[in-house]
Amino acid sequence: MKTSIATVSISGDLAEKLQAIAAAGFDGVEIFENDFLTFGGSPREVGAMVKDYGLEITLFQPFRDFEGLPEPQRSQAFERARRKFELMGELGTDLMLVCSNVSPQALGGIDRAAGDLHELGRLAEAHGIRVGYEALAWGRHVNDHRDAWEIVRRADHPNIGVILDSFHTLSRRIDPDSIRAIPGDRIFIVQLADAPLIDMDLLYWSRHFRNMPGEGDLPVVDFMRAVAATGYAGPLSLEIFNDQFRGGSPRTISVDGHRSLVYLMDQVAKLEPDIKLTAPPMPARQEVEGIAFVEFTADEAEAEALAALFTQMGFRRAGQHRTKAVTRYTQGEINLVINTEREGLAHSTYITHGTSAYAIGLRVADAAAAVARARALGAQIFEQPVGDGELSIPAIRGVGGGVIYFLDRTSDLARVWDIEFDPVPSEPADGCGLDRFDHIAQTMAYEEMLTWLLFYRSIFAVEKSPMVDVLDPAGLVRSQVIENAGGTLRLTLNGAENSRTLAGHFIANTFGSSVQHLALASDDIFATASAMAGRGFPVLEISPNYYDDVAARFGLDEAFVARLRAHNILYDRDAGGGEFFQFYSRNMGEGFFFEILQRSGGYGGYGAPNAPFRIAAQKRALRPANIPSR
Repeated sequence: MKTSIATVSISGDLAEKLQAIAAAGFDGVEIFENDFLTFGGSPREVGAMVKDYGLEITLFQPFRDFEGLPEPQRSQAFERARRKFELMGELGTDLMLVCSNVSPQALGGIDRAAGDLHELGRLAEAHGIRVGYEALAWGRHVNDHRDAWEIVRRADHPNIGVILDSFHTLSRRIDPDSIRAIPGDRIFIVQLADAPLIDMDLLYWSRHFRNMPGEGDLPVVDFMRAVAATGYAGPLSLEIFNDQFRGGSPRTISVDGHRSLVYLMDQVAKLEPDIKLTAPPMPARQEVEGIAFVEFTADEAEAEALAALFTQMGFRRAGQHRTKAVTRYTQGEINLVINTEREGLAHSTYITHGTSAYAIGLRVADAAAAVARARALGAQIFEQPVGDGELSIPAIRGVGGGVIYFLDRTSDLARVWDIEFDPVPSEPADGCGLDRFDHIAQTMAYEEMLTWLLFYRSIFAVEKSPMVDVLDPAGLVRSQVIENAGGTLRLTLNGAENSRTLAGHFIANTFGSSVQHLALASDDIFATASAMAGRGFPVLEISPNYYDDVAARFGLDEAFVARLRAHNILYDRDAGGGEFFQFYSRNMGEGFFFEILQRSGGYGGYGAPNAPFRIAAQKRALRPANIPSR
């Protein structure tokens, strides 16, 4: 099945758009009329340029306000169509989209519309053109694909077919299974778009908030399953109207679009194995068994300060790499690694971002399969030279240019610490009760959030939570959680809209570094806090006013609140009685920090109500810096 995207979906002039679309791997492109009209070349030159990029024009659109008009508007509409057919002949495309009429002059009636389309079909046939009729969700008389199909059926002309658009169907909550009644050969093209669920005017929603399949909340998979059941074998094309995309990188948005279609076809193929659907073969979404390690890059001086902080948290030095300046620290199931190499990705990352958590290791069932799926979905594979006695660890590039490594239990990758590291037996084994990674918080510009949401959801067996607003004194930060059912992979994606927020400051001053904090879990947070305080851990001090408020909100007794206050522990409770405890380190450098937490009673959140108090405390002490700022 061929992939296509409308030029209106991305930014740039027509040449820039075509270059980005071709580079992303699309087979075809919908030429949106405004992109053609604002371009300086002739129709033949545009057609030649499209071919030079290895693309085909799958559709020319839109042709508006055609059917059901009185005279003289009807005759004028046919004359407009004739001119467009001649133009399309020069462009080298044979399919035009006619969207349902929104003009106040339009007259209703399915037979009237069918008659107009039949006559248009005869005109189109004379020019070697096919016409697809689409029901706009806000059409004056036709706003349902079932009515559009009935009009096409009654038009009864081989050059007239129906065009289906997932947004127009799903935004009106029309049952997508009704598509199954349409013969596949009468569907001329399928356009796809997702969108967040927002209660607003359909036209405004469509023109500003569409996004790629898998990035929103509409049941696009169900829509596509119904399309596949018809036997449709034509292009799948993206038509996305989105304010962020119009101002974003055309290359990035095009890559996201192609990934979204590949992921969509993969989902449909797995759900409908009996339906003949051309989908690129790839392994299933990967189940993540846990976070194997997080690796930091630093220079020697900053590595010493970072190691001292690890010691204050109860970590012990457990291994030294046999050939590289890489040290492993452990506690419970947590592995933290410090890399001070003077060459390779770690060093270049340090030069760009400073001391940072630049690499994440994930335990999966099959590391090779994880990389194979990521490759099929357009992820950038990461490889670097492997020395004697070292493992070639499968990896891909992630947020902020960082790396995601894959380990599994069925190969030598399970023994990476034994194969590549010498143990350091002299270190004491007692810790502070930290047992496992709870979650990793990645910070990015807000306009990147959909990109990485789709990235994670398409590669891993995870789902997304609703987006929440985190209140920073300098503005909002958008936060969305990616997690799997077992809680073995939890990622919080935080989108900053300005550099005055703590998240925005972190991005701006680390030149796009991604991991802003690591959350580590304890089963007894009071014991952990006490043990870490005894080691000199630099805890973030919370305003005393917070504790008076939290006591009143939850009806907590004075002795319990006094324990919270003594250790600067924040508290939350959910509707089911689950409890959440958390405290933080002070800021390191430009805003990296650690979170220590405890979940009990099935609490599944992340302490979002406490975020404003944490952020305010961090801003008060933004640069005491355990690690010197660069």
